[in-house]
Amino acid sequence: MTVSRQTFDQVMIPCYVPQNMVLERGEGCYLYDTEGKRYVDLSAGIAVNCLGHNHPEVVKTISAQAQRLIHVSNIFVNDKTLTLAQELTSLTGFDKVFFTNSGAEANEAALKLARRVAYDNFGAEKDEIISFSHSFHGRTLFSVSVGGQAKYSTGFGPTPSGITHLPFNDCAALERTISDKTCAVILEPIQGEGGILPVDPEFLVQVRALCDKFHALLIFDEVQTGVGRTGSFYAFEQFKDLNGGKGVRPDILSSAKGLAAGIPIGAILTTDEIAAHFKPGTHGSTFGGNPLACAVGSVVLHTVSAPDFLTHVSAMGQLIRDQLTALNDKYHCFKELRGKGLLIGAELSEPFHDQSGKLQQLCTEHGLLVLVAGPNVLRLTPPLIITASVVTEAMTLLDQALQAFTAQ
Repeated sequence: MTVSRQTFDQVMIPCYVPQNMVLERGEGCYLYDTEGKRYVDLSAGIAVNCLGHNHPEVVKTISAQAQRLIHVSNIFVNDKTLTLAQELTSLTGFDKVFFTNSGAEANEAALKLARRVAYDNFGAEKDEIISFSHSFHGRTLFSVSVGGQAKYSTGFGPTPSGITHLPFNDCAALERTISDKTCAVILEPIQGEGGILPVDPEFLVQVRALCDKFHALLIFDEVQTGVGRTGSFYAFEQFKDLNGGKGVRPDILSSAKGLAAGIPIGAILTTDEIAAHFKPGTHGSTFGGNPLACAVGSVVLHTVSAPDFLTHVSAMGQLIRDQLTALNDKYHCFKELRGKGLLIGAELSEPFHDQSGKLQQLCTEHGLLVLVAGPNVLRLTPPLIITASVVTEAMTLLDQALQAFTAQ
């Protein structure tokens, strides 16, 4: 049966507007469509394919595990799930793990757990969740309601109550709002879908202090910033010098995307004390933590957590920012470059506002795959294995796309 881009319009529910080609294979930092055209991939499945496409060790692990055990449910334990859980706790210093299939499910679990802790310790009245404008935490009704972008939640009827949205990085607004009714504050160390907006260190220190004062849990959504994306395995590690050297550590951390290099997985990490409130039967997941995903997760953890690998991520991120700066000197199309490591946002300057989608399409036409973060930001989340030569190739293609873009 032959398929084309038009097949999508015929048979798929139109939640997406995909680019005008059909991809069929990938290798490293490259993707190929059914017509044989090659693309340099700076999207990595929206920060998922951290080891690129068809990484030999990932392919080998999937093949070997598929021949042994794919799924058994959480009525039983299995060796691969327990191994990854042990490795994650050892690496991060958290005590307990709960596995899911996605970032949205991980955030759903984190938010439910926070409310359950407050319910058990203080009663039903302590249920307020504080989130921030421009945030994004998933597409389930609960997680999309907690996210701070109304365009994703409008039109789906009554949304869960007890959710308050505040301006991001606004210390005064948080201090005015947080109270004994607050059970949790959730934030992204760098807002991804919101435009690659980093948290302000001073704000982060205050969030931690106020959460402690009002017995609210601090949740870090590291779905996009985690697994090496910003130059450390999790972004919170980069806050270790804040707060008088005590650092800023979340009570619950959510993770997903790159954790299994393309196989669906998500997780939350937390302490023994907090985890104890999820008693048997209070939460669950049919597929969460299946042995196939966890076997690949161990490969990712071993590879990405290596110091040399993380140094490479930071170096490639700096190289991309340097080359973007050079392109901006030529075309004057970017107002600001933001992000850390290989999570990069280039905000379009005023004359080009609302045109990030057009630039994305032009990049595709020139053989370069990129993302957007709203109408004004070009987002780059390449595979973490990207090399200097591929960066240069990608920036050459972006140069061609920007020439066409600015000419229009």
